[in-house]
Amino acid sequence: MFCNLKKFTNWEYWPSFMFYIPVVPYALYLAVKSRSFGFFSAVNPAIEGSGNGLESKYDTVLLVPKKYSPKTIFIEKGTKIASILLKISSQNIVFPLIIKPDVGFRGLLVKKINSEKELSQYIQKYNSINLIVQEFINLKKECGIFYYRIPGEKEGTITSITLKKYLTVLGDGKSTLLELIRNNKRAKIYIELISELNKDKLQTVPFKNEEIILTVIGNHSKGTQFINGNHLITPKLTTILDKLNKNIKGWYYGRVDIKYNNFDELLEGENFKIIEINGIISEPTHIYDPSKGTYFSALKTIKNHWKIIYEIGIHNKKLNNINYTNLSYLINLYFSYKKYLTEIKKLNATYPI
Repeated sequence: MFCNLKKFTNWEYWPSFMFYIPVVPYALYLAVKSRSFGFFSAVNPAIEGSGNGLESKYDTVLLVPKKYSPKTIFIEKGTKIASILLKISSQNIVFPLIIKPDVGFRGLLVKKINSEKELSQYIQKYNSINLIVQEFINLKKECGIFYYRIPGEKEGTITSITLKKYLTVLGDGKSTLLELIRNNKRAKIYIELISELNKDKLQTVPFKNEEIILTVIGNHSKGTQFINGNHLITPKLTTILDKLNKNIKGWYYGRVDIKYNNFDELLEGENFKIIEINGIISEPTHIYDPSKGTYFSALKTIKNHWKIIYEIGIHNKKLNNINYTNLSYLINLYFSYKKYLTEIKKLNATYPI
């Protein structure tokens, strides 16, 4: 009861449509202004659909320079576990590893896999969809950096940095892990999810001051806390993103999710990995830090990013002859999205992660 009330009263936990439906009238205005409902489709020519949520994660990982990308393999639906293990071995990927749908959003079905047994169980449940396997990047911290560059301009802009704090509890030397979860204000909101993820440890008693990380998936829906890190935006960091952008021809807008050891190393362009590149559907996730903003300031930020999408779209059409998609494509895209989401929800309801 408390968890439901907490999600209802704190806008940080509200469903995604609450952040997008209010902006729809402005998006329609931009469509009229550009004379196309598909103006956003010209934003990222390098990514299928400009990154509308139905693009292949595997294909977008391939865009990242190898120096910064995790080892990743594509698993076609229906592939047997023996073949998957051979692929993993050939790429020198070891356990633990990360597995997720090739098409996915908001951390859906993303899981850390610790053994062949766990991998086999996952594949048995979800082998009706394409998947990707990635090496687990054992760097301590994670952030999301939102970047864009207007076509024709030499330098881009960082609009958002989100520092991600994994969901943790602190041991007191007396309470079981389950008791610590129940007594933690944030953890108990996600108690069903994290109890499943930590089911083998729930009755253990952590040492006093021992920090237990409950999930290492840096997604808000998995309990990760999003912290506004915009104070870390500097010309030096922008230069690093500019260099990345110039190595990915046809990517102008979106969020890169990065694992790193410390921010000083990241500023030097060292010791970090880009685990995902996202396109037009991505969010400047610093907005979900309620200590630094309000629901209405979050809406304003989303609106401003739609304006950026519009500007990049029209510039790409004029300068690079990138065509907008037509209305029939967008209608088909919507139904494809609904069909895929229905399938995923059905799998998730049958085999919750």
